[in-house]
Amino acid sequence: MQVVKLGNSLYDANAYLVERHILIDVGMDARSVISELRKYVQPGDLETIILTHCHYDHTGGAGGVAAAFGAKIAIHENDAPLLGNPNASASSMFGEKAPSVVPDILLKGGEFFGELEVIHTPGHTPGGICLYSARSKILFSGDTVFQDGSFGRTDLYGGSTQQLIRSIEKLSLLDVSSMYPGHGDIVKEDASEHIKLSLMMVRQF
Repeated sequence: MQVVKLGNSLYDANAYLVERHILIDVGMDARSVISELRKYVQPGDLETIILTHCHYDHTGGAGGVAAAFGAKIAIHENDAPLLGNPNASASSMFGEKAPSVVPDILLKGGEFFGELEVIHTPGHTPGGICLYSARSKILFSGDTVFQDGSFGRTDLYGGSTQQLIRSIEKLSLLDVSSMYPGHGDIVKEDASEHIKLSLMMVRQF
C-alpha cells in the first residue's frame, strides 16, 4: 500500500495520502495541503477524504481541499453533528471558528474503502474511527492510539475513558505491523506491541 505522509505544522494532525485517491485527515491549513497534494495528484484523482474524528486540527482544511480536488468527505455519523460546534470540534482551543464542513458520507463502521476497513473507536470523540488493512497489516489510528503506549485524551467534549479502553481492546486483537497515528511518528514495525502497551497504560489511567 502506497502511503505518503503530508507535511504539517507543530499542532496540525498528520495527513496521509493513500494509493493516490484517499486522504486520511487534512489538518487545519487547506492551502498548504492543497499545495503539497498537487505534487502527487491532480483534481479528480482524489476521491475521498476520510476524517478520523471531528477535531479541528484534523478537519479544519477539509472543505477547501475537497473543493479543490472534487473529493467527497466521510466521517462517522456520531461526529458529523459536532463539526460545526466550536467546543465539540475543539476549534475554540485554536482560536478559530468551527469549520464549515458538510460531509458527503456518514460512516457507521464496517465500511471498506479499497482494502481499508472502517473501525468505530469511540473514546477520544463519540465518532472516532480507525482504518485497518488486514492485507497490508496497516492501521491508521487517528487519535485513538499513538506510538510508545500513548493514547487519545478523553477530557474533551464527548470523551470517555471507558469507551476508549474498549476501543483499544478491539485494536489489540488486530495483526498490525505499521501504524500511522494522527500525531507523532509513524510506527514502522511491531505496531501491535505499541497498541498493547497503550491498552495497558489506558487501563491504569
